[in-house]
Amino acid sequence: MAVRDDAPSSAGSAADSFPTKTLPRPEVRDLPDAPIAYRKLIGPGIVAAGVGLASGEFILFPFIASQVGLVFVWAAMVGLITQYFINLEIERYTLATGETALTGFSRFWRHWGLFFAILAYFANLWPGWATSSATLASYIFGGTPAYIAIGMLLAIGLILTLAPVVYVALERAQMLKVAAVVLLFVVGGIVAVGASAWSDVGQIVTRPGIPVEQLGFATLLGALAFAGAGGGQNLVQSNWMRDKGFGMGEYVPRLVSPITGQPEAKPSTGYIFEPTQANLSRWKGWWKFANIEQLCTFVLITFFTILFTSLLAYSTVYGREGLASNISFIKTEGEVLAERVGSWFKYFFWIIGSFSLFAAALGIVDYTSRLAADVLKTSYARKADESKMYAGLVWGLVGVGIVVLLAGFDQPIVLLVIAAVVGGFMMFIYSGLLILINRKILPAPIRIRGLRLGAMVWAILLFGTLSFLTFRDQLAKLFG
Repeated sequence: MAVRDDAPSSAGSAADSFPTKTLPRPEVRDLPDAPIAYRKLIGPGIVAAGVGLASGEFILFPFIASQVGLVFVWAAMVGLITQYFINLEIERYTLATGETALTGFSRFWRHWGLFFAILAYFANLWPGWATSSATLASYIFGGTPAYIAIGMLLAIGLILTLAPVVYVALERAQMLKVAAVVLLFVVGGIVAVGASAWSDVGQIVTRPGIPVEQLGFATLLGALAFAGAGGGQNLVQSNWMRDKGFGMGEYVPRLVSPITGQPEAKPSTGYIFEPTQANLSRWKGWWKFANIEQLCTFVLITFFTILFTSLLAYSTVYGREGLASNISFIKTEGEVLAERVGSWFKYFFWIIGSFSLFAAALGIVDYTSRLAADVLKTSYARKADESKMYAGLVWGLVGVGIVVLLAGFDQPIVLLVIAAVVGGFMMFIYSGLLILINRKILPAPIRIRGLRLGAMVWAILLFGTLSFLTFRDQLAKLFG
């Protein structure tokens, strides 16, 4: 990759298309060289998959399979393909500018970033992931899930504020999680999922359904929106790419611990490259890499996880009389697995599930705080220390989560559905804004067009329709 050159160059024609009412024009620099070897740069897609292997994959889709079978697994692929295109439009802007998508939105209206940061906070104030992890841990070790979740939240705060480079710690945790989940796949697919369940996989295509009457729009929207990432997690792809040094993000300093990290130079608003032949050639390399990385990590890892965990729930507890319609279905699932395979396997299943959900909670606290810190730094407090703001926001989120748990709001599925519904609404709004920034700001040769533009219009229609139906459904329940 190109060596950083911190000497600013004068603004050129590529910077003229950037709105300057709220933020200054970016500097013009050459795009760094595209990667030749991909292995060392693989990361943001795995982090996205790792953080995303949480509520949708271990709770919501298996919960749906436990209640109605495999008829809704098809929605996972719809959600994932839609999010694949959303993620790449987020990546397009950051690869080209080194700015986050939220900064791009804020160029048109100063408070767009704050709007999404507040929604992300509202979605994640309810610590459903930590509670889910704690519930599974209580099956193994005993204890009260709410108090275990509080301990987990405190551990998350310490990890995120003491890691010298936050992204590196997050990436390692999510890679370990993905490896653990793959191990569960291999063992479970051989010894736990019966032949009859494997033979029913075709029902995903031949008998698709939308079980609204049994489960309601809110749960179904939650599953579809959280098939992979969802809500603010898609937006934070920009921040993870910058910390990994993708494209123009090579020029932007990384987020470090205010306690153990080495401070880096203050970031500028962003950068842009002139659409010369050399820069466009480098762009093709970066864009090809981004597409491959997202497809081979985020999409494939997430889909196979949803398929397997749904199959596991379907083959063990679907149709079982008296099955609870809450997270305790996982306890029943583990007990059935113990009968089939041996008592060791239920603990293996619960341990990996608990660790997976803990790692997801780690990523969720990170991305929520990271989004907010970036917005505050860029639009409201440009002289502030972003790392210190990030640490304060992490502990603020941890503190609110503890208060929520102590107040008695500790039912994971309810908390997860609240978060997912907010996330689906966010995706409806920012899918349209991504079209705006990638058609109005970026140089003409790299703007969104054609199939990708159509995919983003589909995302607006999909999440807009689901958000409306969910809102109407909830109003009917309230005023019935």
